[in-house]
Amino acid sequence: MNSPANRYANEQAKQELRRISARYAGSRDTAVRHKCFISYHGANATEVLSFVKRYEHVLIPRVIGVTDDDPRIASDDIDYVMDTIREKYLSDSTVTILMVGNCTWARKFIDWEIYSSLRRDKVNRLNGLMGIELPSAAQAGITLQSRFSDNLPKKSGEDGYARYWKYPRTDQALRDCIHDAFEARRKRDHLIRNTRQRRQRDSPCP
Repeated sequence: MNSPANRYANEQAKQELRRISARYAGSRDTAVRHKCFISYHGANATEVLSFVKRYEHVLIPRVIGVTDDDPRIASDDIDYVMDTIREKYLSDSTVTILMVGNCTWARKFIDWEIYSSLRRDKVNRLNGLMGIELPSAAQAGITLQSRFSDNLPKKSGEDGYARYWKYPRTDQALRDCIHDAFEARRKRDHLIRNTRQRRQRDSPCP
């Protein structure tokens, strides 16, 4: 339910997530903690904050989600926005974690974040990509974000670049998932699918 109380709680959670991210400015990947970009829908900010606080010692949450009120992406030039997302948000991370909620699929910025995560050229550094199902979405019959779904293993047995995981129950379970995404940058990069047209607008979602 998107009540005023829930909206307020999510706004407070987004501010706390930014503060946590800023705390790790200058941090570097280590053997047991990788720098992770957390991609999420603002409606799930309280759940994402709980995840980050619970597992802050497992990952380095250096950068956390693009928000609609960020002046650095206030532009109608999509290519400029894409470059800004890569430079300002993703360049200081090695793994992108998509936090999957009921309406994650509908948000254009999430599509752009995944698109940027999957690029590697003279400007862009490839990120590992993984998704985690949020508790609120576990019983909802989730619709996965299209670009993310393109990169998952297929029922036919064909492998994919990304992985989709249930919400982790232990530190080691999450650590293993993140390390798999980190290693995929050199082991599964040939499986990347990133040709889908970029989403132009958000879609309505209940």
